[in-house]
Amino acid sequence: MVEVAPDARRGGTSVRRCLDFAVAAGRGLVDPAVLAGAAVEAAWLTAHLATWPVGLVTGGHRDTGPRYSVAHLPPVRRGLLVSDVEAAGTPIVLVHGIVSNRSIFTLLRRGLTRRGFSRVIGLNYPTVATDVRTAALRLAEEVEAVAEETGFERVHVIGHSLGGLIARYYVTRLGGDRRVHTLVTLGTPHEGTWAAYSTPSRLMRQMQPGSGLMRELARPVHGCRTRFVAYWSDADAAIVPRTSAALRHPDLAARNVRLHGAGHLTLPMLGEVVHGISEALAQLDTDGTTVRRGATPLAPRG
Repeated sequence: MVEVAPDARRGGTSVRRCLDFAVAAGRGLVDPAVLAGAAVEAAWLTAHLATWPVGLVTGGHRDTGPRYSVAHLPPVRRGLLVSDVEAAGTPIVLVHGIVSNRSIFTLLRRGLTRRGFSRVIGLNYPTVATDVRTAALRLAEEVEAVAEETGFERVHVIGHSLGGLIARYYVTRLGGDRRVHTLVTLGTPHEGTWAAYSTPSRLMRQMQPGSGLMRELARPVHGCRTRFVAYWSDADAAIVPRTSAALRHPDLAARNVRLHGAGHLTLPMLGEVVHGISEALAQLDTDGTTVRRGATPLAPRG
């Protein structure tokens, strides 16, 4: 009987995983939804590159609050403000991903504002020369500043890609659950991504499966008060395997939403994502239950 060395077994497993991924990717190429999603992703990439410089100089994060009069507001915004002034006024903090800025949220921010959310705050932070823990400390400072300026004790956070990982670290490792009511992640590598092996940097090493950061995030988080909604796509080329963008942790109340055919950059721009986020933030009580009759309840865990 021939004994196989552990390293050889691990190497064989990696090869099999790569082959399985290649086969799955090949099947996806013939899926009409994936092909359409790739075309949309390319279009959004072009649009994002065009608006990227604008995100550096406009859309500052110190937004003004709602006016006392509602006569000037369109019906949807007026309805949310009248029916739930707290939901309408609760600040929503947007955290972008790597090699990006707050311009990635242009359509999402506009969609949330049109639906009645009056404080949608886009942050900018350097992604290349930082790491997740450092960025999470900065996010903590920004959230404290928002709470002090607006008078709201709790905020919502929406993070795209790396931004969701930074926000999760803040919530679960730095005590941010006392400030964050709901954290929505879009294409965030909650369990790491093989794509992180492509670049030898500290930040990318943190996003590799099984890294020290991933092990830290997997630790117990007893009594976490934040609710999580994680959007992931079966066509997200930045997250490998795709299901790593789903949030699975025994101590976290999370709802995972699968999207079909959507690319990584497309996630913050999809109408169904804007609608889903709006519905969740407008209808969730502090314990995660719906507060409007007829609303679709969110499962406590996904």
